[in-house]
Amino acid sequence: MINKSLLLLLLTFTTIIATAQDSFKPVSQDSLKGTITKERLWWDVQHYGISLEIDFDKRRIVGKNTIDFKIVQNLHSQFMQIDLQEPLLIDSIKTGTTKLKFKRYGAAYIIDAPKLNKKNGKLDIFYSGTPKESKNPPYDGGFVWAKDSLNREWISVACQMVGGSIWYPCKDHYSEEPDRGASLTISINDSLGVLIGNGRLKSRRSVNGKTEYTWAVTNPINNYGISFYIGKYVNINEVYKGEKGNLDLDFWVLDYNRNKAIGHLIPETKKTIKAFEKWFGPYPFYEDGVKMVESSYIGMEHQSAIAYGNKFRKGRFSFKNLTDLDLQTDRLIVHELAHEWFGNNITMSDIADRWVQEGFAAYGEELFIEELLGRSAGRDFFLTRLPNKIKNRTPLISDYGIFKDAGDDMYFKGWAIIHMLREIINDDKKFQGFLRALNKKFYHKTIYSYQLEEFCSSFFKRDFTKIFNQYLRFPSLPILEYSITDNELKYRLVAGVPDLEIPIKLNSPDMWITATTNWTEIKLKNKPLKPFSVDPNFLLDIKQTN
Repeated sequence: MINKSLLLLLLTFTTIIATAQDSFKPVSQDSLKGTITKERLWWDVQHYGISLEIDFDKRRIVGKNTIDFKIVQNLHSQFMQIDLQEPLLIDSIKTGTTKLKFKRYGAAYIIDAPKLNKKNGKLDIFYSGTPKESKNPPYDGGFVWAKDSLNREWISVACQMVGGSIWYPCKDHYSEEPDRGASLTISINDSLGVLIGNGRLKSRRSVNGKTEYTWAVTNPINNYGISFYIGKYVNINEVYKGEKGNLDLDFWVLDYNRNKAIGHLIPETKKTIKAFEKWFGPYPFYEDGVKMVESSYIGMEHQSAIAYGNKFRKGRFSFKNLTDLDLQTDRLIVHELAHEWFGNNITMSDIADRWVQEGFAAYGEELFIEELLGRSAGRDFFLTRLPNKIKNRTPLISDYGIFKDAGDDMYFKGWAIIHMLREIINDDKKFQGFLRALNKKFYHKTIYSYQLEEFCSSFFKRDFTKIFNQYLRFPSLPILEYSITDNELKYRLVAGVPDLEIPIKLNSPDMWITATTNWTEIKLKNKPLKPFSVDPNFLLDIKQTN
């Protein structure tokens, strides 16, 4: 999905790649993967139709992806870029009955583009090989060959950090989502159980002694959000009365965990959806429903088929030193469901901006605690999670065009920025309106961080540009320098952004100040009775001067 308003920006990214009308000049693998190359820019994916045959004994696959696409530039490169990571290899590419020529440059395949007399085209891409196995899912990405507690096969795939091209050929860039969704067809032996995919089950039929499943989503979906699960699953279906009407909830768990799903997974999911529809707006994929699918790994925000591996308990089973507030909710359910709004509904166009997806999902955990226990508890939850979590070693927005994110600070520093923004706004209803308007404005879109930032300033009718620049594009936090002499308070900000201005709430004395990079002096009505301190909900370093 290419947003036309971003065309000029995208074109600037393509300068890294040089292509002539009669040749292709390869560059680094990082750029081929992370850049919107000229070979990617001129065509827009409309639909993926993936089908797989899996040899479970040899752990090999033979597959095909039918890509429907639309031409969005009349004058364009004569080449197309398709991505597929080794050890998988593309065997052939066809359009209709015509075979297309291609060359491989690492994980990028450069194809002689088909000659089309119309705006729409179709590629059939045939591929095969032994897909990469994930050793630490979902973090390293690939096929997950696991066993359940009864030593039965339990198979899935997770690929956020490496991209969908780890297991199927695609246009593997965050900015590209198939506008009309995707389908996945896989045949398995009944002895393995059942197969679950994104969206809704479109068909289930016997083919050559196996059962063939086809699942499909009708909404746009990010490349890493497409996945499947195979195991001895049972299904529990519920209908939730949501903002847009009836919403199908399906819970797929291993057969021996059915009662745990009824007692834990279902009620926790319903409470979470209720909270997020209030704060973020209607669930973004009513047409495809909600599925929570038990997984052998901790979890992943696969769109409409969320991987759930928190072992049916509150908190996070792999985390240590959990607080009482941590244990009030199943944090995995909350975090991954939040990604349906931030990550799946609103997807970043470049992984460099991934702070938006992870920061808002982390903030969703705070909102859920607030809905459960009140505003004060939400703040306390944030403050108990924050200490020693933010390292401030690199900017929160990474380099564009090389498929690189900013690391772990995306979660807690991203969360802290959103948390502080609400404190600055100091109007909960207005902030709730902002979150809902954000999901409506960028419904089913891929965006860059700057677009969210501009929308924020426009919605609140306040210019937050310099604040965002400081916290997102400079590694260090602004420093509030201050001194107190008798009843006079003197303060300023030391920051990377010139003329930065931040409203700040003080705890002692109890008041608001507007700090800038220039020294400001104010007279206090009374001498402070306690040491000078800033409200901890504001993300600042504090330094006393003489």
